Amino acid sequence: MASKNDPFQFQEFEEAGNLLESNRDAVTISIEDEDLKSKRQRSAVGFAQDVGDEEPLINEDREELLSGQKKNAPFWTFEYYQKFFDIETHHVKERILGSLMPWPGKNFIQVHLRKNPDLYGPFWICTTLVFAIAISGNLSTFLRYFGNSNYKYTAEFGKVSIAATAIFSYAWLVPLGLWGLLLWRSNKILNLVSYSFMEIVCVYGYSLAVYIPAVVLWIPHVEWLRWLSIVVALCLSSSVLVMTFWPALRDDHPKVIIATVVGIVLLNGLLAVGCKMYFFNEPKLGPLHVSPPEAKTNRTSS
Repeated sequence: MASKNDPFQFQEFEEAGNLLESNRDAVTISIEDEDLKSKRQRSAVGFAQDVGDEEPLINEDREELLSGQKKNAPFWTFEYYQKFFDIETHHVKERILGSLMPWPGKNFIQVHLRKNPDLYGPFWICTTLVFAIAISGNLSTFLRYFGNSNYKYTAEFGKVSIAATAIFSYAWLVPLGLWGLLLWRSNKILNLVSYSFMEIVCVYGYSLAVYIPAVVLWIPHVEWLRWLSIVVALCLSSSVLVMTFWPALRDDHPKVIIATVVGIVLLNGLLAVGCKMYFFNEPKLGPLHVSPPEAKTNRTSS
């Protein structure tokens, strides 16, 4: 038996009974009656809850909160890429400035991305570069033969599609190949430094930002200025790429390191030189564009 002084033992209080006997007109309220009354009121005004419909939602939210993460969407859906476009404007500015001013010892991914790559900045950088190349190329041709009555200028809108194919192919296919190479070599040498595909795409996209002002300098027909801007832009862009991926390469075989670094710089240089040679090449005037005085001189000499 429990002790008489046990505080957890249920006891009946005689004072409450005495109070009720002394005041017969007192109103008593039961908790069960209040619950039943509130349920009746909710059902009367049409706010009856369907417990069966709410339980799955509550359980799903509870599982996400307890696990601390939500289910990842498949990569072929828009929901998967939506998170890569959720970025503040000042973060994009910082990453652009970081790609324009590489500093030895600072890794672009560790300093600027911080495990949060985005596609917003690379997409608009590539798009801006495409239109900058196409417009600058057409403007350069127009200024070259401005005032020449024998030359009829026609805008070459096809350069936009060609520039888009070249720029976006470089920004996606080259990172894909480099990601596969780094993944293969990391398994070979058990390297702890690894980068995701989206991080590599993000770095390559921001590394192209330096070519936008360089392309504008290609408009004047000054060859030394064009080649100087190409060299400066190539050095800055390649420095960002090499310093970023160096931690994943430094423990590898020397031949693999040299081949990878040369490949990164070579592909970057081919893009710059190829755009300059194709889009800013001076068109050759055919026989129909020979001026009348020159034509008369040729006939007299013959």
